[in-house]
Amino acid sequence: MKKILVAFDGLKFSGSTRDYGIAVAKQNEACLVGVFLEDQTYHSYSLYDLITKEGGGLHTKKRHLEKKDEKTRAAAVLNFEKACMSAGLNFIVHKDRFNAIDDLLKESLYTDLLLIDYSESMVNHPQKLPTRFIHELLPGVQCPVMLVPPRYRPIDKLILLFDGSPSSVFAIKMLCYTLPAYGQYPVEIVTVNSTNELQHWPDNRLLKEFMNRHLPQVRYTALKGFPETEVVELLKYEKNVPLVVLGAYNRGKVSRWIRESMADVLMRELELPLFIAHAGR
Repeated sequence: MKKILVAFDGLKFSGSTRDYGIAVAKQNEACLVGVFLEDQTYHSYSLYDLITKEGGGLHTKKRHLEKKDEKTRAAAVLNFEKACMSAGLNFIVHKDRFNAIDDLLKESLYTDLLLIDYSESMVNHPQKLPTRFIHELLPGVQCPVMLVPPRYRPIDKLILLFDGSPSSVFAIKMLCYTLPAYGQYPVEIVTVNSTNELQHWPDNRLLKEFMNRHLPQVRYTALKGFPETEVVELLKYEKNVPLVVLGAYNRGKVSRWIRESMADVLMRELELPLFIAHAGR
């Protein structure tokens, strides 16, 4: 039985992450581990709230607000537990309370897949996508990651972004090994050639040998132009709800076109789940 982590900020509980986690775990017969992240410097209140709240001294106000945060986090854990029990899942709850990013990176070493909302920030003010927390997480994570949007929609297709680089191949392999049940969905593999190149597939024979044994019902799509533009346009008009698979989030290791920025572009432009895995961590 595989182990799948779903990471939550208990102060801003993501129902979408919960629903994606439950769906993935059920389809792939996995144990679902809810990791509830805390940080010593993170609260729902600000210094301004402490100064302006009426009644009592500063210490009393702070204690009152901390208790409120404790109740919010406890309600989030209960929400997760009830949903897992209702779905008949094998599940575990972890409460990581020291440093959110360090704790989650350590957890990732001992799991098969991590799911997290791509708007997760672990701060109490809005941030542009991708958030600083996600930017810190992705280069150092020790397992494949599924970044999920704030709104849950059931996945019913796979779109694999491919350029022949080790990272793009590794991401496809990790999808096949980690989520074998997703092989039932329609599969489309996409490459992008520059406008002055002939249409071609890198390592065409080897790619097809591998795909025929893992995802044989695959459609091959070759586009021309700039990858960030062409891929976004393709996905904007996609009628299904695909899981988009890509590699190369390593800092300093940039593939020919599925660059470090591709995931950032997709997070900003589309509300689709992304499966990211990179070799050579």
